[in-house]
Amino acid sequence: MTPTSDSPTPDSGEHEHDPFVRQALAQAAFCEPVPTAFCVGCILVARLPDSEPIVLSKGFSRELPGNTHAEANALTKFESLTSAQLQSLVSPWPWEASPVIEDILPLVDVYTTLEPCSVRTSGLPACADALIRARIRRCIIGVREPDDFVKCEGAQKMMDAGIEVIWYGGLEQECLDAARRGHDI
Repeated sequence: MTPTSDSPTPDSGEHEHDPFVRQALAQAAFCEPVPTAFCVGCILVARLPDSEPIVLSKGFSRELPGNTHAEANALTKFESLTSAQLQSLVSPWPWEASPVIEDILPLVDVYTTLEPCSVRTSGLPACADALIRARIRRCIIGVREPDDFVKCEGAQKMMDAGIEVIWYGGLEQECLDAARRGHDI
């Protein structure tokens, strides 16, 4: 597939993304399966200048109370870090001012096993919207969300907002199997 402004970027950095997609899959395994929702895992990774990638937060579906999704949980956990916790995660911080969450989010790659949702039947905010509001750098996705429950347009929504979307190749079936764990499909 040739990337265009209307299509996600195909994965060109398998070695770069593989460990984080696998960590997201490990998070999905913590999900309590239910027949009416997917099991998803998510990892937030900061890419600071002249630094190795830093895992900032992890999340999985239904981890936090309220029928929550993996991406929203990882963001919530990251955004609830204290200044001291944040400083220890991103030390040494390459700029003069102390790190704040709003300065780090544009340096974040989100690794998720399933395309972030664009609509929630529960009425909760969609994950794609939360990632757009957070102003993340990129979203690396294990597999497109199947139309089991709703038609998902999360990747397109993020691309329209200027977020780079990368479809990670090679683990699609594992990501789909993890998502549908507990389903009679």
